[in-house]
Amino acid sequence: MNTPDDDWLRLDQQICFSLHAASRAFNGVYRGILKDLGLTYPQYLVMLVLWEHDELPVKKLGEHLRLDSGTLSPLLKRLEAAGLVRRERSSRDERSVEVRLTEEGVALRGRALQVPRRIAASTGFGPEEVRVLRARLDDLTNALDAAALAEPDGSSADERP
Repeated sequence: MNTPDDDWLRLDQQICFSLHAASRAFNGVYRGILKDLGLTYPQYLVMLVLWEHDELPVKKLGEHLRLDSGTLSPLLKRLEAAGLVRRERSSRDERSVEVRLTEEGVALRGRALQVPRRIAASTGFGPEEVRVLRARLDDLTNALDAAALAEPDGSSADERP
């Protein structure tokens, strides 16, 4: 016999799974769109940050993307091999590595302008719906970050998933 608590363990009741499924669907759409640019989705995210900031230390780049250096370094190596970025030791701090766009990386920005428009069209959402969804997801991320700090093991018996 099912109890109300059993619903908590249903896959279709898990917000994390809904987000996971949406993320995978986004990745599929991005894969097709970014193919023309020669970028993977994680590489595209790196390029977005660099198009916005021009040059950043690897540590700051990782903070923007919420990636550790072990994940970020291979991405940067591939982008450097493709001639889109250059990594150099900082002249101000020998321990720091700066990442900057090459001319080719700067030029790619113009071709990438169509990506957000195509993604937005793929969602079927209007601009206001996208803005509201982003704001809610940002709120969710902030709440989850705060919860992770408050409860390092991430468990909470009092809240529904």
